[in-house]
Amino acid sequence: MEGSGRGGNSVEMFLRNYKLGKTLGIGSFGKVKIAEHTLTGHKVAIKILNRRKIKNMEMEEKVRREIKILRLFMHPHIIRLYEVVETPSDIYVVMEYVKSGELFDYIVEKGRLHEDEARNFFQQIISGVEYCHRNMVVHRDLKPENLLLDAKCNVKLADFGLSNIMRDGHFLKTSCGSPNYAAPEVISGKLYAGPEVDVWSCGVILYALLCGTLPFDDENIPNLFKKIKGGIYTLPSHLSPGARDLIPRLLVVDPMKRMTIPEIRMHPWFQAHLPRYLAVPPPDSLQQVKKTDEDILTEVIKMGFDKDALIESLRNRVQNEGTVAYYLLLDNRFRNSNSYLGAEFQKPVDSHNRINLNEAAASALAQRPTGYMDYQGTNMRGQVERKWALGLQSRAHPREIMTEVLKALQELNVCWKKIGHYNMKCRWDPGSNGMQSNNYFGDESTIVEAESTSQSPNVVKFEVQLYKTREEKYLLDLQRVNGPQFLFMELCAAFLAQLRVL
Repeated sequence: MEGSGRGGNSVEMFLRNYKLGKTLGIGSFGKVKIAEHTLTGHKVAIKILNRRKIKNMEMEEKVRREIKILRLFMHPHIIRLYEVVETPSDIYVVMEYVKSGELFDYIVEKGRLHEDEARNFFQQIISGVEYCHRNMVVHRDLKPENLLLDAKCNVKLADFGLSNIMRDGHFLKTSCGSPNYAAPEVISGKLYAGPEVDVWSCGVILYALLCGTLPFDDENIPNLFKKIKGGIYTLPSHLSPGARDLIPRLLVVDPMKRMTIPEIRMHPWFQAHLPRYLAVPPPDSLQQVKKTDEDILTEVIKMGFDKDALIESLRNRVQNEGTVAYYLLLDNRFRNSNSYLGAEFQKPVDSHNRINLNEAAASALAQRPTGYMDYQGTNMRGQVERKWALGLQSRAHPREIMTEVLKALQELNVCWKKIGHYNMKCRWDPGSNGMQSNNYFGDESTIVEAESTSQSPNVVKFEVQLYKTREEKYLLDLQRVNGPQFLFMELCAAFLAQLRVL
């Protein structure tokens, strides 16, 4: 039992509720070990992240942010994070242990899968990806190697990247993931919101499940990229009509025309033999913590934990010995049951009812305010596309919008640097009168000098970006980089008041 130079006894002291076993793998930041949770007897996987390596790679903030968010994930097809134990030298991330290997190995062994089996895998994958997107997380490295299988061949999304947290006003540009599964906009270095690149990867995975090969493959990387950017692939003749209709809708080169998750759910091929627990969206994190399982609760109380304290900890999502034991027992019961959450097949809805449901949903959506992002409803067949409406919308010409933006920034004494035709970095010091409007469109040295000479804790740094939407509108997004949140909100209000075109 090693602890990055701290000795085995020290590791046991920090992980007193676990018996560490063999090493399962070694990654960029450390290693993964199997362990046994001593209170419940259940196996877990413990990621040991070395702080020094994380610091050297400048990934500290991203690791901490991702851990904070993934703690809240509770979905049958996403690897569960149970506990995080921090020491001076390492971060121990206790996660669900899945022993049946990768979906990749399963495909290599079996070749192309029977359509019903492939559909079942795909339904589980989409359910997990949808849950991530609802919680503003994109995976960006979806591939069979990152999809694990439990003992009953249920899919578990794993190996989340460290740059996958979507924030309001922040479109992504970094090229992540394996090139064979990467979307055209990713390998082209274009900006993207996030969800659409996961949909493309899901399309590649579905193709691999049904065909046993990849749609885009070439030993020569430039040739591979050419095929991906051009959407050049072939559909084997053995595919069913439904699959032949669905795959091309997922592998659309233009991300604005690519199928969305709600549209995938409404596709007839996806709905066939759909288990009931996958036919409805899972409850969000707030709803999940309100419900406690009395049988599991009783079992944990028998271990010596106070009932009231345990219930309070569960409701407040507090990580302690009692809540870790509770969730380990709860998840193990699901794994040992005949199926997840009573996974009986959902009866198909006839076309007449489906049309009525769609019309009702569309009518309800039309009555909501712009940017409404709730995800209510119990039947995904009537669920219309959830709008990723970030920022402020306008139908004005981009040049007119940017002109008004510059006028507003000038009026507010904001310094900026142009980093693209419709993208700029900005800096605002509410206590400084030295930032005059003649600094706008200054060169990089001007901005750097301004940054280095001011140490005010009230300085707000943010980015302004303009995007074109599917509805032929334009979105103006302001993203805070750092600085006081309330001052940024105050600045946004003043900025909005100055604009004339939004």
